[in-house]
Parts: sequence; structure tokens; C-alpha cells
Amino acid sequence: MKSIDDINFKGKKAIVRVDFNVPLNKDFEVTDRSRIEGAKPTIYKILEDGGSAILMSHLGRPKGFDDTFSLNHIVSTVSEVIGVRVKFVNNCIGEEVREAAKNLQDGELLLLENLRFHPEEKAGDEDFAKQLADLADVYVNDAFGTAHRAHASTTIAAKFAKEKAMGYLLKKEIDSLDKVLNSTDKPVTAIIGGAKVSSKITVIENVLDRIDHLIIGGGMAFTFIKAQGGQIGDSLVEEDKQDVALQILAAAKAKNVEVHLPVDSKVTQKFENDAETKFSPIHEIEDGWMGLDAGPKSQQIFADVINQSKIILWNGPLGVFEMSNFAEGTIAAGNAIADATANGAFSLVGGGDSVAAVKQYGFQDKVSYVSTGGGAMLEMLEGKTLPGVAALD
Repeated sequence: MKSIDDINFKGKKAIVRVDFNVPLNKDFEVTDRSRIEGAKPTIYKILEDGGSAILMSHLGRPKGFDDTFSLNHIVSTVSEVIGVRVKFVNNCIGEEVREAAKNLQDGELLLLENLRFHPEEKAGDEDFAKQLADLADVYVNDAFGTAHRAHASTTIAAKFAKEKAMGYLLKKEIDSLDKVLNSTDKPVTAIIGGAKVSSKITVIENVLDRIDHLIIGGGMAFTFIKAQGGQIGDSLVEEDKQDVALQILAAAKAKNVEVHLPVDSKVTQKFENDAETKFSPIHEIEDGWMGLDAGPKSQQIFADVINQSKIILWNGPLGVFEMSNFAEGTIAAGNAIADATANGAFSLVGGGDSVAAVKQYGFQDKVSYVSTGGGAMLEMLEGKTLPGVAALD
């Protein structure tokens, strides 16, 4: 599988699938540039070689052409981040696009209109994909966040490319996950949180063969606690997943994986930030009370495990971190991971809520890598092959 380091782009046009699905405010201004920043090294490589780049992306979930989701809104921000004036064309296929691509000079950048204005994109239409691939000499995929979708631009276009390669961001994502899943450094710790066991079953099952410690936190922990006979009051629980929780605990024991569940919880009677709170042993939460965060004893237990780890995977918060009164468990985990990383551990954070927490509390520069693709990362952790990656082979 080629990376762009294997290609000299001098005199060549590259069509690059980027992930510029960025948040916009009511004035259509970009409020988080990290995805654009993430694509910068790949774009630089192409331009510095003496080539030109045609950028294609989706934005939001439009139903047909809709100016609200036009990539024209982000042209000035992309120009600013990359440091090159970006040209824009009001479609992604058709004669106007072919002309704009044909006239693109070495060192220039062209951004196509939102791919999802055409239903053929999500349908993986071959003719649509071929029209995209035919715009350039080289197809580059640098959009890990959409690599789990077999869409026209992420997978099918690679079939029609004269030459194809993965960009730096996509390669970094794959290498980081590979380091977690196949490392010889020990111990390896997975911190799995979030609300529901059901959304993480396959991830946990797949990583059990590769880890030494499993920390389970967040709302999903209460299903494990109740399955073991604990009293969890009005805390979140998936009644139909208690057997699954016990099966996971048994599988972990059989594989010599040490499981660490919370031992105490910050509880409240109302799902509100300023509600009255107290700490309770997690197996003895009274009726009418619900656990919304890891308690101080749990935080210390988790920190002790994290601090002795050489490889750390973090997927899912350990409490309702969106409310500051219930963010202490997640912040404590972030601090422990930051300390372990500073002491030489490799730490990978991924999944929408985990990434949001890391950014909200300023940990993004204190961990080894923050994944840009929640769904794609989960599928790789589940052991699935991503269509967008397989297409580059």
C-alpha cells in the first residue's frame, strides 16, 4: 500500500479526499479548524513536490443542493490554514469542474463543492466515482473519518485511479491504531467508557486478546455492577445486557486481563449540574439516586493502573463530563494519561465524546495521538477492514 512519500507529484494533479466536515456557526464561520489543520501536511507535500491538488469533501447531511452546506463557506479558512489561495468550483462533477481541473497549474489548489449534494456519492456510484478519479493523475485518501464508508469518493474512485496512495493523516491513524493493537510493550490498558455496553461489546471482545488491563467507566459500568448483584438505584442500566457483561468479565478472566470497575460514584437525584450530590459505594446506591461520575476512590484506582501502563487506549468518558459537576472522573483520567505519556507511554484517544472531552479540558497536546475518526476507529478496534483503506491496497 503506497503512501504519498512513495510518489513524486512534480507536474502531477492529485485528487485528495479530505475530511473538511467542520463545524460552522450561524454566520457560516469555521469554529474548529483541526480537521483542516490535519490535512495540511499531505497538501504541502503535493504542492512542494511541484504538483497541484484538487480537494474533495462532504459537509453535513444535505438533501440535494443546499447553500447551507456549501463548501464555499470554508474557502477562506482553508486558504488561511494552508497559506495558499484556494480556488473553488460550484460542483464536483461536470464540464465546469473538468475545465477548472484541466486549467489548474502546478502549486495551485482547487476545492470542489460538497460531494453529498449528489446522492451518487453515498450510493457508491461507479460512474460518479470515475468522473472524480478522471480529474487527476493520482488519487489520495486522507480522510480517515470516512474510511469506514464505501462511498464513491472514499472507496470506489480508487478503482479508477491511475495511481493511488494514502495521505499522511490516514497513515498516522492506521499506524497509531496498529501500535495499540499490536504492540509488544507491556502493560497495555484500555479505558472504555460512555453510556452503553451495547455500543462497545465488539470493541471490548476484540481488544481482550491484546490488553493487560481493562478499565470500564461511565454509564456502562452500572450494567456490570448490577449484573454482579450490586444496588445501583436509578442509575443508567441496560437490563438486557447484564448477561453480556458477565460474559465479558469471564472472558477477561480467562485471558488474564485484569478488569477495573468503579468502586464509588458521585450520585444525585436530578440530571442537573447544580443538583445536590454525594458519594456512594457503587454497589450500594439508594433508590432515587443515580451515579453520574466516578468517585475519588475509583479515580485513584484508575490513575494507579494508567500510570504503570506503556500503551493506553481511551475510548469514552468516565462520567457526564458535559456538566462540570460530573466531569471530575474524566478529568482525572485525562491527567493520569497525560502523566503516563510524559513518562514515555504511548496514548491514543478516540471516539467522539472522548475527543470532545480531551479538547474541552486541554489534553490534546498532552497525549500521543487524538484520532480524527470516531466511527472508523471503532470499526478498526472491532477488527473490521475499512473499505477506504482496503481500496488503496
